Amino acid sequence: MNAAAEVYGDEQTLDLVQALEESAAMGASDLHLTALLPPIVRMSGELTPLPGFDAPGEDALYEQLLGMLTRTQRQKFDDNLELDYSCQVPSGRMFRANLFWDRGSIAAAFRVIPDVIRPLEELRIPAVVKTFAGLPRGLVLVCGPTGSGKSTTLAAVIDLANRTRSGHILTIEDPIEYQHNSNRCLVAQREIGVDTLSFAEALKHALRQDPDIILVGELRDKETMETALRAAETGHLVFATLHTQGVAQSINRLVDQFESTHQDQIRSQLAITLQAVLSQTLCRRADGRGRVVATELMRATPAIRAMIRENKLHQIYSVLHSGGEEGMHTLDQSLADLVRQGDITFEEGLENARMPDEFARMLGRSARVQQGASGLNNPFGRM
Repeated sequence: MNAAAEVYGDEQTLDLVQALEESAAMGASDLHLTALLPPIVRMSGELTPLPGFDAPGEDALYEQLLGMLTRTQRQKFDDNLELDYSCQVPSGRMFRANLFWDRGSIAAAFRVIPDVIRPLEELRIPAVVKTFAGLPRGLVLVCGPTGSGKSTTLAAVIDLANRTRSGHILTIEDPIEYQHNSNRCLVAQREIGVDTLSFAEALKHALRQDPDIILVGELRDKETMETALRAAETGHLVFATLHTQGVAQSINRLVDQFESTHQDQIRSQLAITLQAVLSQTLCRRADGRGRVVATELMRATPAIRAMIRENKLHQIYSVLHSGGEEGMHTLDQSLADLVRQGDITFEEGLENARMPDEFARMLGRSARVQQGASGLNNPFGRM
């Protein structure tokens, strides 16, 4: 028995299903499981122990986690030493899970998937995003760090398209999170590792499956990005996510995946196919009751397309700042609005702002005196 086991005493068992059910019932977004430590949940962005649960022993946690896997998933975990998958508990609640090893002991992180797809207005996503569901073709990117609600936003857009237009919707996900039943549209959902080998392979074959709308869970590599651009260029509406922050950074990330000799061509393709980029982040609410989304939104106007084609992305910010009539705005403008509405504190907005001084000026405040309180000088970033 190691030192951690001595702290917590004899090895304890863990009712994994109950822990998952409890974390969902209390409104947690994530559940973290590590041997010899109590289960931890993330509530309103903060980590806290799950009440009523002891620290599980290594063997108990190993048996519980592997007991939920299929034979194929178990083999994949043994081969790769980590595994992304989705699971369902008896109540019907769905979870996205990642299984991994931590210093020789098994560990896991579970993301609670809401049991209903909330409409965009409830999510407080800008109203103009609803029009994206009706676009005939092109590429729409939804960006943000892990846990910023990208999948939730795209699920709402796909659900809207499914209810309001006729066509074939094909999703490629790792793993499948939200279940979409065919409504006015025919919906097919493919999971990496279960229905297909990779995003790149699935997307390549998707073009032969007569889709009208394609959802790519994540643009992870050059081949996937290249195929997504080709699909958008050939008349399909493609939705995809990127783990980036900000509109300009998202476009740069796409272009930088390609060799310098091909980057001008990629910019030209993006200038033609890109319809919009939505970047989002979640902020702690002022009342402590959960989090609220702040967004940055770009629509591909003729001026924006020219900037992309000519590699003048540094000019995009000023267009977003003054593009309210087209539904565009910067993250700092969105944060300032949330402060004015009382949804978040000034300090929370300052902590998330891209340009703290400009954000503070929007509210007639000073950024300097608040930096210590906001955590901007914290060398470890936001905890």
